[in-house]
Amino acid sequence: MIQVDHLTKSFGRVRAVDDLSFVAPNGTVTGLLGPNGAGKTTTFRVIYGLLRPDSGSASIDGLDVVSQRLAAQRRLGALPDVRGLYPRLTAREHLRYFGQLHGLPVDRLEARIEDLARQIGMTEFLDRRTKGFSRGQELKVALARSLIHEPPNLILDEPTNGLDVVSSRAVRRLIGELRDAGCCIVLSSHIMAEVEAMCDRLVFIAHGRTVMEGTPDELRARTGRDDLEDMFVDAVTEGDAAALHRELGT
Repeated sequence: MIQVDHLTKSFGRVRAVDDLSFVAPNGTVTGLLGPNGAGKTTTFRVIYGLLRPDSGSASIDGLDVVSQRLAAQRRLGALPDVRGLYPRLTAREHLRYFGQLHGLPVDRLEARIEDLARQIGMTEFLDRRTKGFSRGQELKVALARSLIHEPPNLILDEPTNGLDVVSSRAVRRLIGELRDAGCCIVLSSHIMAEVEAMCDRLVFIAHGRTVMEGTPDELRARTGRDDLEDMFVDAVTEGDAAALHRELGT
C-alpha cells in the first residue's frame, strides 16, 4: 500500500504539492491524474525518495520514505517520467545491473530477465546497446527494470507513452496481472481511454491538491457525467477556481 498524508513541497515561491493526501490500496490500480504542473511528478519523486517533503509524509507498506528510505525503496518499482538509460549498456545489462543492486541470486535474475523480455516484447533487442533505441524500446527497458525485483508496489508514469497498439495492449495485460496478484499500482497517464480501462480508483489533482477521488462508478454517480474526460475537466477547472480564491484570500 502507498499512502500520502498532507504532503507539501515547494520550490522557492512555487508550491508544487499543497496538502495532498490519498491512499493506494493493494490489489488496485490507482490513477493519479492532473494537468501539467498539477504536482504529479513531484509527488512521485517524494515517494521514490528523491525529494524530501516540506511537511506531511509518504509511506510504502507502512515504511516512511524519508526515515526508512532504503527499506521503502526495496518494496517499490518505479517507472519515472525520465527513463534514464545508460547508452553503452544493452537492455539485458540494464536489467542485470538493477537486479544485482536489489540482490537477486544469479540464476533467479537470469530467468527473470528472460521472463520479462517475453512479457514486454523485448526479446529481439535484448542484447543491443540502448543508444539509438526508439522511445517505445526505451520505455520497455525502463518498465522491465522497474519490475526486475518483483516489487509489491509500483509507480508508473505514462506506462504506455510511445508504444504501438500491440505493445500497449501487452503492458495493460501485464498491469492487470500484477494487480490481480495483489500488487499496489499507482499510474499517471493523459490517455483517458487507457485510464478508464486500467484504473480501479481515480485521484484527480489540481494545483497540488486532491479535487476529487473515488472509483469510476462513484465519480459518475457524484458528477452525473458518464465520460471520464468530462469528469476530469470539470474537476480540475473547479480546482483552478479554488486555487485562485485561495491566492486572492477570498
